[in-house]
Amino acid sequence: MSVGITLATAARVLTQLRRDRRTMALLLLVPSLLMIVLRYVFDDSPAVFDRIGLPLLGVFPFTTMFLVTSVAMLRERTSGTLERLLTTPLAKLDLLIGYGLAFAVTAALQASIACATAYWLLDLDTVGPAWLVVVVAVANATLGMALGLFVSAFAQSEFQAVQFMPAVVLPQVLLCGLLTPRDSMVGWLQALSDAMPLTYVIEALGEVGVSSEITDTLVRDFGIVVTAAVVFLVLAAATLRRRTG
Repeated sequence: MSVGITLATAARVLTQLRRDRRTMALLLLVPSLLMIVLRYVFDDSPAVFDRIGLPLLGVFPFTTMFLVTSVAMLRERTSGTLERLLTTPLAKLDLLIGYGLAFAVTAALQASIACATAYWLLDLDTVGPAWLVVVVAVANATLGMALGLFVSAFAQSEFQAVQFMPAVVLPQVLLCGLLTPRDSMVGWLQALSDAMPLTYVIEALGEVGVSSEITDTLVRDFGIVVTAAVVFLVLAAATLRRRTG
């Protein structure tokens, strides 16, 4: 692995993103626009918005980053770009970490804009500080990016990549505790929920919502999310040789 090659890869991906205005609008603006819509859905119930809006600051970045990165990496695979890159001194980890750095920067911008919109424009109220929400949201967006890179190995077209969203993302949204408390689910659904990383994002954001301290639960959940992102990056690296050989 080469630091220079990794940074060059990140710069290339960021340049491609900057030139794709529609993708940048999807990444940076859609989560904030969805938060605005949600705020006015609950215009007469600000307490409900505080309760639901906070976890959605984690769900929206996760979903958009998953979608964009899965399609972006699939384009690299199917266009032959990835195959050509891997004939150069570029290692698989150079490629994936470069992608990770580029999308982590994008994730930080996305989460910062969404949180700024929620707190300053929409008056979201939490006990914990806003910067903690941003940190957790960035980690979750990075998780969505890593999962998208991994899942792209199993799609053969952009349409198939999009189809993975209801198969991979929606079950996590349904079981993460956003819609109903996890302890009210039947046992086998609780077990599935325990195995899904989005569960720990929602739990971590819930801790920020009720405590001004960095609790042990928050640290544990954040560690699980970061570990899951690293695992999916490693799994994504393992798929490159099979799809490009």
